[in-house]
Amino acid sequence: MKAVSKIYASLVFLFLYAPIIVLIVFSFNASSSTSVFAGFSLQWYKSLLEDKATLRALYNTLILAVSSSVIATVIGTAAAVGIDKYKKGFARSGIMAVTNIPMMNPEIVTGISMMLLFVFVGRLVNIDSVLGFGTLLIAHVTFNLPYIVLTVLPKLRQTDRNLAEAAQDLGCKPVTAFFKVVLPSIMPGIITGMIMAFTLSLDDFIISYFTGGPGFQTLPIAIFSMTKKRVKPDMYALSALIFLSILLLLILYNAAQVKSEKRAKGK
Repeated sequence: MKAVSKIYASLVFLFLYAPIIVLIVFSFNASSSTSVFAGFSLQWYKSLLEDKATLRALYNTLILAVSSSVIATVIGTAAAVGIDKYKKGFARSGIMAVTNIPMMNPEIVTGISMMLLFVFVGRLVNIDSVLGFGTLLIAHVTFNLPYIVLTVLPKLRQTDRNLAEAAQDLGCKPVTAFFKVVLPSIMPGIITGMIMAFTLSLDDFIISYFTGGPGFQTLPIAIFSMTKKRVKPDMYALSALIFLSILLLLILYNAAQVKSEKRAKGK
């Protein structure tokens, strides 16, 4: 049974990562073919650095992803702390149900509804071109919030509530006790949620397509506009760089988390 389970797991990972491996390999292809590898070359990485429109879209995407993930992390952490104060009952269940709606709701419904809301508000304040970076930021923060809440809440439940009370008994104010005692214990959940929010914002297309304007174009929308003609091979290089960057970020975070756990056990 162990051999069968290992083979099954290997096939699943192969199915998941084979397209990414093919993409990385062909990002070094000397030709623009997607089926024949003509030799090793870095020409598509050089072409990427010379493509100002793509780099601008990448810059916009990174600014949006960083901004939305940071704002969503602050609001989501505060919301998780507030939800954790509720005792189990109808109020807590209702709040959690409302929190989970952006996750369960289809993205196209969320995108269209937010677009209609932004356009309606824009007409109320007599703004014609309301869609842009601001509306994209609000939309990304909205769909990132549930993921932050759901990653921070388990850490709050694992935290000993007596620690904050003990800190207050020793003279700390409630806010100081939270930042010195509670916050460090839930920091792994906060960082995990922020990384998840960053990656979700980085590759979002549907909601960004409906809530964005012509003056601010993200990378997924720029790539989608290329599919009407032909995706340039330098997109393979860009996708490979993004994948490797996220992979490196996760490896560094997991390594830091393992070290912190070992230090905690040693103490």
